Amino acid sequence: MAGEATTIARPYAEAVFAHADEQGKLELWHEMLTFLSSVVEDEAVAKVVGNPLIDQPALTELLLEIAGGRVTDEGSNLIRVLVQNRRLQVLPEINALFAELKADKEKVMNVHVTTAYALKPAQEKLIADALKAKLGRDITITSEKDTDLIGGVHIRAGDMVIDGSVRGQLQQLANELGI
Repeated sequence: MAGEATTIARPYAEAVFAHADEQGKLELWHEMLTFLSSVVEDEAVAKVVGNPLIDQPALTELLLEIAGGRVTDEGSNLIRVLVQNRRLQVLPEINALFAELKADKEKVMNVHVTTAYALKPAQEKLIADALKAKLGRDITITSEKDTDLIGGVHIRAGDMVIDGSVRGQLQQLANELGI
């Protein structure tokens, strides 16, 4: 479903991005989409959104009431269109695609770093500087600790993966040995 959701969400994300970029409101739209995605992903709301017996106007009004003043008139129109086209459940994917388009325009790359031990800020900065030199983009790092790596680092930057972990090296050795 993830691939199908992306296919469905892409035209919406591109249209919203083009409009937001034209209006100079990328950050505002990013905030609205992030908020609306969290609403749609809420367990109680997800049950209502996924229920085909719920009246579309009632669903629209419910979401607009939940959103309150957190969305603009244009954001409200997006909610109406998504409800009308029964595409509300792909809102988180629209948000993710919008965020990618925004980061691409702003020449920023979000990088996820996994290490066996918690990274210190100085270590994150070294990784960010090295990736910035290699990729030519500003780097935003999110990091997590995974003791299963044993040692080293696993970096995911978009489609690029750098696996310098001990676990990764052991797996590569096992593959080469045919184990």
